[in-house]
Amino acid sequence: MSEQVFLNDRIIDIDKACLSITDSGFLYGAGLFETMRSYNGTVFCLEDHLDRLFSSADALSIKVSRDRKYITDAIYNLLQANNLTDARLRLTASSGPMSLLEEKQQPTLLITATQLQPYPKEYYEKGVLAVLCPYRQNPNDPTCGHKTTSYFPRMLALQAAHQKGAAEALWFTVDNRLAEGCVSNVFIVKDSIVYTPPLYTPVLAGIARKTVCRLALKNSIELVEKDLTINDVLGADEIFLTNVIMQIMPVVQVEKHTAGKGTVGEMTKKIQNLFQEFIENQHPVK
Repeated sequence: MSEQVFLNDRIIDIDKACLSITDSGFLYGAGLFETMRSYNGTVFCLEDHLDRLFSSADALSIKVSRDRKYITDAIYNLLQANNLTDARLRLTASSGPMSLLEEKQQPTLLITATQLQPYPKEYYEKGVLAVLCPYRQNPNDPTCGHKTTSYFPRMLALQAAHQKGAAEALWFTVDNRLAEGCVSNVFIVKDSIVYTPPLYTPVLAGIARKTVCRLALKNSIELVEKDLTINDVLGADEIFLTNVIMQIMPVVQVEKHTAGKGTVGEMTKKIQNLFQEFIENQHPVK
């Protein structure tokens, strides 16, 4: 059976899925997306993903065609249709075809689900290389801090990082504050304190980032959200990245600079273990 996708109220073969050539997400990148991960048939922090989706939709005046329950049911129906339990899912929403008459707009909702392809195991055991992104994040850009479909600069930077053998590129703001990775949030550890850029930087309110903050609070790990610079990155004892697909990924080298001791640090290991325990508790084997 061919891959099934959910598009505008129905599940269909991927080969039969079609979007309007006037869709605002296609023409202008005026859309939002959520990348999600399921374990044992349930989606990791789905409510948090939907919170972020609808918050960004309100902030950017992007129409989402259906409510939370409808979207939740669609996601699980799609997982079942593709016979998937551990999957990578993507939800994409746009206001749909552009129209002079706003009331005639028909928003687009697309959900895909594919077998999860995890990052290599050695990334977590030995750590990865990160490079510095040559581009800058502008706090005055109204799309910053939102997961919009206008993602091409991120993909360009990530492609350049991969060509250098790096797993990720670190973005800074136009005023030289650490922001985030192309597809991840960034944490550093110094003297057993965990630091991460605040959301107002602005950075994406990552779902894995939010989970790490919750776990730190629950387990008496001191976590501070503050403005950070390149000096903080180079002076860090440990660095790690987060998103729902990579989970907790240690960084042991930034450009030619060795991060800490050049090995996966103890705090990073602790947070990796706490994150894994959280997954196991929230997504037991059925």
